[in-house]
Amino acid sequence: MSRWQPIAIRVLACAFVGLSSIAAICQESNEDQPPDPDTGESTIAERTLGLLPNPYERLGIKFAATYISEVLGNATGGVEQGATFEGRLNLALDVDFDKLAGRKGMTAHANVFVIHGDGLSRTNLQNYFVVSGIEALPAARLYEAYFEQKFFDDKWSIRAGQLAADSEFLASKYTDVFTNASMGWPAITSINLPAGGPAPPLAAVGARLYGKLSDNITVLTAIFDGDSAGPGVGDPQQRNRFGLNFRVNDPPLVLGEMQFTWNNIIPGDNRSGTLKIGGWHHFGTFTDQRFTADGRSVADPGGSGLGQRLQADDGIYSVIEQKVYSVANSKDRGIGAFMRTSASPSDRNLIDLYTDAGIDFIGFFDQRQNDKFGVAVGYAHVSRRAQALDRDYRFFTAQSEWPVRTSEALFTASYLYEIKSGWNLLPNYQYIFRPGGGATDPAGITPGIRLRDASVFGIRSVMKF
Repeated sequence: MSRWQPIAIRVLACAFVGLSSIAAICQESNEDQPPDPDTGESTIAERTLGLLPNPYERLGIKFAATYISEVLGNATGGVEQGATFEGRLNLALDVDFDKLAGRKGMTAHANVFVIHGDGLSRTNLQNYFVVSGIEALPAARLYEAYFEQKFFDDKWSIRAGQLAADSEFLASKYTDVFTNASMGWPAITSINLPAGGPAPPLAAVGARLYGKLSDNITVLTAIFDGDSAGPGVGDPQQRNRFGLNFRVNDPPLVLGEMQFTWNNIIPGDNRSGTLKIGGWHHFGTFTDQRFTADGRSVADPGGSGLGQRLQADDGIYSVIEQKVYSVANSKDRGIGAFMRTSASPSDRNLIDLYTDAGIDFIGFFDQRQNDKFGVAVGYAHVSRRAQALDRDYRFFTAQSEWPVRTSEALFTASYLYEIKSGWNLLPNYQYIFRPGGGATDPAGITPGIRLRDASVFGIRSVMKF
């Protein structure tokens, strides 16, 4: 723990200041359903176009289909300028075994991603805040496939199978209007964890326990196989191309989270909020960001060029979300704000500190009650150990202008415009400060290339059939 104690103190201080300030106002719980990977809505109760037949819904078998398509382009910055088109079809199946076979509280869920197109971050930007939550290599891939059993009046539940973590851990309901991937599963986990962790486009075999301890306190814990793609070189998505690896023998990843919820700031004002405090621990081995096993710099041409292996990795985080304004006679409409902060050790992680925050205007106008508008910012700090490696490259190459990565920041704004029930358009804008921390990876294909700020424009279509 001592290797990242200074950063940890900052994260926990933020969390506990928030906790102490809201402890006196905690009321009854405002329970939220985990979001669908495409729309943020439940696959059971949703707004759709009504085009997909569901002849077996009375038996507890329900089909869902969502298609996301988008055009993104960077007018400035990155490695090069250009535009891309990409899309993802999500085919889902939900089974209620109470209706089907009289098994109370048991359900099952599975979904498949069919992905096409090219990603702007991968090809043009090489940045940390991946500009699209659907960016992935083209493939038809099984994503989640799990059973869930609820018990004790649905206050507790267990899931087991191939699961994703991003829908429940480190999550805020006020990020669903944003299209940047890190507004879902943050860059600190997608970059630091093997295969990006259990989040789109790769879920992992695991089990999750949910428990409601009281009206305003909930606990979540989960264990996953720690590498859904398995060891090897190259892109993890190529090593688990179809989502069928079902790995169970890798060192595990464990997550835990406590949630403190309240319904009102003052009695009856309907301004609900949640404070979440959590952490994760990975039992595998990780590569030192600067030193080899014999104490040389990775940049030293006389050494092996391979970072020493370090045992285990971990992280802590806090999430706070608050409805700051509530439209009269409405449960969901109003203004919501969120902030997330996370930290991990500097010696074995590229990103050691991450934070984002934003504000979401939901159904603000009576004539557009399902529209949303959001503005958010994000910050990912390149670890001091990785920065030191960049300086080593500067020394060993005798290039005084060799760039040193420092941090990447994001500004984004997005509007969700409902064309009709089940079909939304999301024009969005993103400005990436210092893509890749300001430079490409010094050990990468194009080492030590300075990257300029990038301005990204896009429009997304989401159709739920």
